[in-house]
Amino acid sequence: MTTTFDPSAFKSTTRAQWESAAPAWHEWGPVIEDWLGAATEQMLDDAHLGAGSRVLDVAAGAGGQTLAAARRVGPTGRVLATDISPAILEYAAAEAARAGLANVETVEADGEDLSAVADGSQDSAISRVGLIYFPDQHRALTEICRTLRPGGRLSAVVYSTPDRNGFFAVPVGIIRRVAGLPAPAPGLPGPFSLGAPGVAERAYEAAGLVDVTVTTVPSPIRLPNAAQCVRFERESFGALHQMLSGVTDAERSAAWREIEEALTQFEGADGFVGPCEMLVVSGTRP
Repeated sequence: MTTTFDPSAFKSTTRAQWESAAPAWHEWGPVIEDWLGAATEQMLDDAHLGAGSRVLDVAAGAGGQTLAAARRVGPTGRVLATDISPAILEYAAAEAARAGLANVETVEADGEDLSAVADGSQDSAISRVGLIYFPDQHRALTEICRTLRPGGRLSAVVYSTPDRNGFFAVPVGIIRRVAGLPAPAPGLPGPFSLGAPGVAERAYEAAGLVDVTVTTVPSPIRLPNAAQCVRFERESFGALHQMLSGVTDAERSAAWREIEEALTQFEGADGFVGPCEMLVVSGTRP
C-alpha cells in the first residue's frame, strides 16, 4: 500500500511535537549550544551579521542562535525569531529578556508563510536545523528570499549525510525497522533531506539565491555516555517519538534499548562522542 504524504498533517504533528518537547529542548540548551556552537558561529559569519543588522530567524526554536545573533547586531540591530510552536518561542523570549537583549522579537509563524514579514525588510536570515523539516522547502526558501533586501544573505545549518551523522542516523535506522517505515522519498522533509551533494545548492538556486556556498562543520555531540545521548534524544527529538507512535509500548521500549546498545559504539576514553557533521548553506538575494 502506498502512503500519500500529507503536508498539513505533517505540520500539525510537527507543531504538536515541539509544543510537547519545548521544555526539554530548553533544559538541554547548554548541551545543544556546545554541540551546535561551531556551526552557529559559521552561520552568523556567512549571514554577514553586523552592528545594526535586521535579522530574521526562521524555525528559531528555543532561541540559542537567536541570542547569539542579537549579541552580534547589538542594540541598534533587531532579530525577529519565528517558529511554528508558540510554546518553544516563549523560552526564546524569556531567555532574551533574562540576557537583557531588548532587540529580540518573537512571532508565531509558519516558515512557508512569512506574510507577517514585509518584502525586503531584512538584511539577513538564518535557520538552524529547521529548513530540513519544511514540507515545501522551495516555498520556505522563496518566502525567506522575499523578506531579504537585495544583497541580503540567507545562511542555514543542516545535517549532511546519514553516514556522517551516526548519533542520529543509528536511532533513525532502528526505529524505521521496528516501525516498518520506509525511507523518506527524495524531496520529503527529514533530517538528511538537504545533505546529499548538490541538493542544498540546487534548492537555493531554484529559489533565486546566488553566490551559494556550502561549508562543512564537524559537530560531534559529546556526553558522558550513550545512555545520556538516548535520554537527550528521547526527551528532545519529537520526530523520533512520532516515528514510534504506531508501535506497542513493549516494541517502543525494546527499540530504545536497542538504540542505546548500538550507540555504545561511540563510547571511549573521552566518554560518548557521537559523530555529527553539519553543513552551513548560504546564499545572496540578487
